[in-house]
Amino acid sequence: MSSTLPPSAMPPIDTRYARIIAIALPVLLANLAMPLQSIIDTAIVGNMNDTAKLAGMGLAIQLLSLILVSFNFLQYASSGLSAQALGQLAHKDAPKQTPSPLLSILQRALLLAFMIGAVLLIAKPWLIDFGLQALSANPDSGRAAKIYLDVRFWGVIAELMNFAFIGWFAGQGKTRYMLYQQGFIAMLNIILTLFFVYVLQMGLVGVALGTTIAFWLGVVLALWLSRRHLQISWRALFAANKDHFTKDKMLRLFSLNKDIFIRTLILTLSFAWITRLSAQSGDVILAANAILLQVLSISAFALDGVAVSAETLSGQAAGRRDWPRFRIIVKRTGVVSYGLAMMLSAVWWLAMPTYLQFMTNIEPVFALAYDYHLYAVLLPLVGVGAYWLDGIFFGLTAGSIIRNAALILAVIFFPLSWLLYQQWDMTGIWLSVWCLLLLRLIILGGFLYRAHQTGSYEKLQPEA
Repeated sequence: MSSTLPPSAMPPIDTRYARIIAIALPVLLANLAMPLQSIIDTAIVGNMNDTAKLAGMGLAIQLLSLILVSFNFLQYASSGLSAQALGQLAHKDAPKQTPSPLLSILQRALLLAFMIGAVLLIAKPWLIDFGLQALSANPDSGRAAKIYLDVRFWGVIAELMNFAFIGWFAGQGKTRYMLYQQGFIAMLNIILTLFFVYVLQMGLVGVALGTTIAFWLGVVLALWLSRRHLQISWRALFAANKDHFTKDKMLRLFSLNKDIFIRTLILTLSFAWITRLSAQSGDVILAANAILLQVLSISAFALDGVAVSAETLSGQAAGRRDWPRFRIIVKRTGVVSYGLAMMLSAVWWLAMPTYLQFMTNIEPVFALAYDYHLYAVLLPLVGVGAYWLDGIFFGLTAGSIIRNAALILAVIFFPLSWLLYQQWDMTGIWLSVWCLLLLRLIILGGFLYRAHQTGSYEKLQPEA
């Protein structure tokens, strides 16, 4: 006989709109602090009256994203493992463990982040040269990107550790700590970068140095928050038990998320491809798109708050096999997601002229960005479906479907975007961005619709 209670024997899952928003709001606020790093850097460089530097900034940020996001399994694994450990500790029959398994999960993730970051730092010269070649950097913008990356790479270990901390806090529902950490990094970045650029006149080096130092000090704050949360001493925080660092336990961080890794890599390569198309069109187009695509970054992080609600609630319903409740969650998180997207597009429509003036004083870049600003204004509405359904499928832990959807996307997107670019140049680039977002909605929506029509939601999940 199964030990799992039927849905009717459990308290019902709270699917009120108020509950969805209550889950989403702290995540949304914490997430909004995250893209501020690249926005601050881009805005400061955009006002240096040098198109090549702004174009180089766009290349540098894209290359860093391509490298770092490939390792964001550190976040997903830390989140899942810490959530499971917290659940086990909460069980009344669970034996008391010293040190806490939560501590060993964090230590393993941070060690792995350090090891990966050290390898990236050693390989820095080759990664930068090869990456900028792959992105079709022009000589001037390539030099600017290299100046920036030479400094930013000294912070890759801290940025990878940041992934681990975010996942570890999120898995335990400590979104308040996420907000403290990300907000601290963003504010410190603003202060340091402005000081290095405008007081010490350090130019691009100062922009990169401010961000790098902010991330390292963010690690220090996160360590202090972790120590406070676990109620242990600094010595205990760094004390390692070799039994918790076995080969199997370290490799589990990888194996948990191989499907997500493939999906994330394909999405990151897709945006790198869009950057490459922009670079082939010249520094003005590359610079303008670097500014406009920040709209997508900010909007995506905001919409991800509702995606986390969708993930949390759909995961609870799926765990209970309560599929009627699951359908309600899909519908209501969709309503909240599209409602937020409409608000974001309205805000961008009103704020876009001011935003563009803030981001650059280079007249040709401003003019081109303004000509295409409506494509950016509509990005939240175009992309919301992709983020919403990502949350639903992450909640189902449907890794194989997430991976397969990304592979289908790659087969369609790359040749389609090349045709659009050949036909319409700058307009084709923006239609490619829209296609990337809409295809994700259509493909994942197709999987969900088929399960709905056949009533076989169980097939979306891996076998228990």
